[in-house]
Amino acid sequence: MPTPHHLHATPETVAWGYLDAAREPVMHVASGDEIVIDTISGEPCNLPDDAGRVLPDHRAVLEAQRKERGEGVHHLTGPVHVEGARPGDFLQVDILSARPRQDWGFCEILPLKGILPEEFTDYQQILIDIDRDSGIATLPWGQSFALDPFFGIMAVAPPPEWGRLGSPVPWAFGGNIDNRALTAGTTLYLPVFNDGALFSAGDGHGRQGDGEVCIDALETALQGRFRLTVRRDIDEAGPFAESDAHLISMGLHPSLDRAAEQAVRQMVRLITARSRLDRNQAYMMCSMLGDLRITQVVDGNKGVHMLYPKDML
Repeated sequence: MPTPHHLHATPETVAWGYLDAAREPVMHVASGDEIVIDTISGEPCNLPDDAGRVLPDHRAVLEAQRKERGEGVHHLTGPVHVEGARPGDFLQVDILSARPRQDWGFCEILPLKGILPEEFTDYQQILIDIDRDSGIATLPWGQSFALDPFFGIMAVAPPPEWGRLGSPVPWAFGGNIDNRALTAGTTLYLPVFNDGALFSAGDGHGRQGDGEVCIDALETALQGRFRLTVRRDIDEAGPFAESDAHLISMGLHPSLDRAAEQAVRQMVRLITARSRLDRNQAYMMCSMLGDLRITQVVDGNKGVHMLYPKDML
């Protein structure tokens, strides 16, 4: 097997807080190539007091980009130009691995953010120890839990006419989806709006609950390994995914009701495309076997996703 490309996090390869089709690609790959992408996570206020725990590339990006940033807090490594991708295609993103790059992460309460903004009005942050060998996170008060890493943001570039967009809100091109089902071994499909697709990743999470209710998960730096493949046989309008066991539909809308409708409607389409069931049968199967879950409620466009067992197709 060929050695995968490796995209390091540097001031030149990381965009702080935004996605923009006008951003020049920092690497070119062929369709079907594998790429390792290093990401970082955290603003200056999030760093531990022990400077030795902070990755050198993280310090370099923060220092170089202190005055150049978008509306979001996320650091996005990319974009990667995938040869042959063009508007109307889909980019198949096989998530082969996602691993912590450091021994710490953080979670914070941001005043007037989250699902209970009027109840939690004081800033608070905790630093969380990460044991990368055992895959365990330990909280300051002694409790621990197993890691389940995934990238909160995987995205192609937005349509050029949309201009520069802040990183917090997920849209049709992906972005801050914050779907904890998208762990290693799953495949994400993103509609392409620009030549080369222009793929970026960031917002590493060590673990997150469905909803991400206080606006943060266990935020940390991850290294991901992806296979990027151009697809021209997909007829969908927005992101969706699959694992070995499930189809995963997604809805994104300011209203949770509308996001849920989108997720169900998309799942009906996915089921009918992959089975002999008609729309009515697929709709009933969604009701009997589909699990509708709240993805996140804190990113402007709220997310709902449905898991449907592939062995019932």
